[in-house]
Amino acid sequence: MSNTKSFKDLIVWQKSRDLAVAIYKLTEQFPKSELYGLTNQMRRAVISISSNIAESYHRFHKKEKQRFLSIAFGSGSELESQIEIAKVLFPNLNCLEAESLLTEVMKILNNFLQK
Repeated sequence: MSNTKSFKDLIVWQKSRDLAVAIYKLTEQFPKSELYGLTNQMRRAVISISSNIAESYHRFHKKEKQRFLSIAFGSGSELESQIEIAKVLFPNLNCLEAESLLTEVMKILNNFLQK
């Protein structure tokens, strides 16, 4: 991570941004009755991923960086669970793009956390 000038240069942040866009587009298709339920929870979780990655970039101590990356990873796990629930509730939705991006983000985060 040290060869970058900004958190925006991190592939994992870029993928998490793309994931956020995919989740927002996906949740726009949910019924309005879910606005304060699953829609809100999924949007909060996905924003937490990119936000914590960005915050980790600006931390100087390894333990602090790891803590924020760990929070991002946890938010990714929440989002994975929420996507699974959405697939059951709304079986006609196409969740493939969101699932694929989430898998990529989680793999990268896991690699960072293992270092």
